[in-house]
Amino acid sequence: MSRKLQALQAKRNRRLKTVGVLTICTAIAVVIGGLALRNRQNESVKAWTQAQFIPSVKVIHLKHASNMINLTLPGVVEAYYDAPIYARVPGYLKMWYQDIGARVKKGQVLATIDTPDLDQQLEHAKADLVTARAKLQLAKVTAARWQHLLKQDAVSMQESDEKTDDMAVKTAVVAAAQANVERLQAMEAFKQLTAPFDGIVTARKTDVGDLIVAGGDKGPELFAVADVHKLRVYVSVPQAYSAHLTPGITAMLTVPEYPGQQFPALMVSSASAVSAQTGTVLVELSLDNTKGRINPGDYAELHFQVPSSYARIRVPASALIFRAHGLQVATVGADNRAVLKKITIGHDDGAYVEVSSGLSVDDLVIDSPPDSLSDGEKVVVGHDLPSVRGHDHGRG
Repeated sequence: MSRKLQALQAKRNRRLKTVGVLTICTAIAVVIGGLALRNRQNESVKAWTQAQFIPSVKVIHLKHASNMINLTLPGVVEAYYDAPIYARVPGYLKMWYQDIGARVKKGQVLATIDTPDLDQQLEHAKADLVTARAKLQLAKVTAARWQHLLKQDAVSMQESDEKTDDMAVKTAVVAAAQANVERLQAMEAFKQLTAPFDGIVTARKTDVGDLIVAGGDKGPELFAVADVHKLRVYVSVPQAYSAHLTPGITAMLTVPEYPGQQFPALMVSSASAVSAQTGTVLVELSLDNTKGRINPGDYAELHFQVPSSYARIRVPASALIFRAHGLQVATVGADNRAVLKKITIGHDDGAYVEVSSGLSVDDLVIDSPPDSLSDGEKVVVGHDLPSVRGHDHGRG
């Protein structure tokens, strides 16, 4: 009986031992599987985290822009002739006949001046002339008499010459008096202020009864008259474009009061000198203003079309990178790695810039690159932007 119990006990022990081994093996397998799963999860998290550090960028496909530049510059509009009218004689304004905006003809009276002092001077000069003529007449008679007496040896040659010289002096006095009268009569003509040419009265700075001071340096002009059938337009052109703007070319002028309308202006001359202060060349254009739609002093913009001196590539200003190494753009190179390229700008119109060197049309330019983007950094290309050609607008 004892042996049977021992055999059963041994058999039970072997069975328990086997179950224990299997349990331990299962536990070890579960631990190993858990560790492997956690390792795979860690690797996945690491890969996701690394992917998040790779910036996603948008790229622009470049194209050559048109070889013509639309250059827009501000202009100064002036009347073809603009004359301030000053008084040449002192007095008081008697009456004015034309006000601002009046269209006048050459020689038309604008105002008259009451000149009592001048009138008195003229009357005095006329009286002096009458006196001088009377004295001259007496001198002529006396000289003739002494010439007759000289022939009879009744007087000396010296006395006869004295009378002849006195007649010559009196003749000169008459001439001087006559010139003074004519001068004052000419001044009397300036009592009327007249228009120097056909035009428009653009200013009236006097009124009835005002004290009038002669000369243009002692007060404002009394009137201003402008000839506006033609206008002069002055534009300061940046030096880079000055060689392309030559007399004979046509620009289109726009003004705020006529939105959407353009007026042709013909370039007539250039200063042919670069201003040291502004780096620009002053050019003059002529504008036909027969209908009088444009006013002197208008703010105007002139639109020129000039050829570009280089192959124009346009990129948005948002693609530019400003760093210590200078102006750069970021492109996508081999293996999707960023390549920073230094560029030179030919023209900047605000929203877009024209790149004259440093880029080719084959480059994939990154738009709005991250501030931390460095040369050689891995990038992920997101969706592409449309090709940049755009409107070729330029502002000086």
